Amino acid sequence: MINKDDQILNLLGLAMRAGKLVLGTDPSLSAIRGQKVSLVFFPKDGGQSQAKKFSDKSNFYNVKLIQDYTKKQLTDAIGVNRSVFGIADQGFSRKIKQLISEKERN
Repeated sequence: MINKDDQILNLLGLAMRAGKLVLGTDPSLSAIRGQKVSLVFFPKDGGQSQAKKFSDKSNFYNVKLIQDYTKKQLTDAIGVNRSVFGIADQGFSRKIKQLISEKERN
């Protein structure tokens, strides 16, 4: 059985192919401010100042920030060299949040 991390990363690839990701730092920050995303991914090996900026924005706008994966894992999952992105689709967001809460319970 595939683990929760693999399921989440596979879903990110599907979301990318479906055109439901907001890619890059500035577009992601704008999407957070505009309440267009409910889930944002930031690499755990990303820069400290950027991490703080995303953390603060996410908290303020009540957007879930995920920092469980490395730049390489995120880039490999979506197939483009972007490690910061938001999910602009309720269905994908809901499923990923569900997998993350299951992962945290185990």
